[in-house]
Amino acid sequence: MPPGRPPGDGPQAGPTVASPPFRRTFRWLTTFRFVLFGAALSVVAFELVSPPLQGTLSYSTSLALGTFLVAVLTSAVAYLLLRTGTKARSVLLGTLLIDQALWTVMVYLSGGPASGATVLYGISCIVGGIVLGVPGAMASALSGGVFYSLLTLLVQAKTLPAPPDQPSRSYALHPDDITFHVVINLLALLFVALLVSNLSERLQRTRGALVDAEDRAHRAERMAELGRLSLGLAHEIRNPLSAISGSVQMLRTTAVDDDDRQLCDIVLRESKRLEELVSDMLDLARPRPPDFAPVAVRPLLQDLVQLARVSGRATSDVDVELLAPEGDEFTVWADGGQLRQLFWNLVRNAVQASEAGGEVRVRLSGTGDQVSVAVEDDGSGIDSQARLHIFDAYYTTRSHGTGIGLAVVKRIADEHGFTVEVPTGQSGATFVLRMPRYHKENSG
Repeated sequence: MPPGRPPGDGPQAGPTVASPPFRRTFRWLTTFRFVLFGAALSVVAFELVSPPLQGTLSYSTSLALGTFLVAVLTSAVAYLLLRTGTKARSVLLGTLLIDQALWTVMVYLSGGPASGATVLYGISCIVGGIVLGVPGAMASALSGGVFYSLLTLLVQAKTLPAPPDQPSRSYALHPDDITFHVVINLLALLFVALLVSNLSERLQRTRGALVDAEDRAHRAERMAELGRLSLGLAHEIRNPLSAISGSVQMLRTTAVDDDDRQLCDIVLRESKRLEELVSDMLDLARPRPPDFAPVAVRPLLQDLVQLARVSGRATSDVDVELLAPEGDEFTVWADGGQLRQLFWNLVRNAVQASEAGGEVRVRLSGTGDQVSVAVEDDGSGIDSQARLHIFDAYYTTRSHGTGIGLAVVKRIADEHGFTVEVPTGQSGATFVLRMPRYHKENSG
């Protein structure tokens, strides 16, 4: 199973506010905001110096001029704060809040509660949703609704009079009309926020899925390259290794000195270890389809445990025991050779992970239609980080490990439809293989 993505900076997955994609988007939006309000400010300023408004500065014009000037200045400040490393989330939320206040001024100047400029509140909701996801959209909708409701209350209470250069009848609405406009605008804000939130969540999930897919594609490409390299190396290594082993065996039979025989034993033992490594590399790089047949698990494990007791570290300082009930063969539908390789890799891994004087326990059990084999060791266990990559090819936490054996285990289990589990909260490490029990009536 591939490792899950790390959580983002917020409730939804996706790039965090500290990530380069977010900062690029924020800079782009800040620049766009600066240009937009700068253009509006330039238009108003140009109107003031051109006939017939030359030299005339009405109430609405001066307030609009001040609003655009504040927007331009806040855009510049936000851009500078972002470049200095200030928390981008706080800067963006502050910018959205200021925008909703500025839109409220434009609503006030263009007709009050009945103004069509209320659609500007939705722009901030969309921007907040694009950059910050659900929190940004909801924060924008909430602040916009508060500002609009406050403006409506002030206008209706005559606390905030209509602009002197605007028709007063636009601001003198019947209470029923006011209620209608408030309800419609608040519902519209809520609808926009919910829609943008939904689209933002889908976008973040899609973005996360694309990143995961790219990661898997890169890993698959690297695995293919490593597989081709491993296959070539394995073929190149196997022939001279066989020659070395044969030559050393002949030398051992003619050796008269105990030290010479001991050295030959070391060479043979290490040659066997290299032979196992080459076999694992070939199994991983060039797997063959399983040849299914009924396989009795109990006798197979007995042979493997007996072999493990007389090979590698198990001959000296690690005890290997089979714990299985008598009388049941625990037959499964599998490829006998591949299942043997799977079990051998698990036992060998447990022996290598055990401390001197430790014990490896192979537990065989069956319940109903399932057969389970658990391989336990008394080693240092598996930490949470290693657990995410334990079945990845070439991943290992041991200084002399290759990271191939468990990858072969996972591949064989997947091809047979078996499951491999690594329970947590235990001393040492435990690998549990679960297999469907074989019955003659469903062997096909």
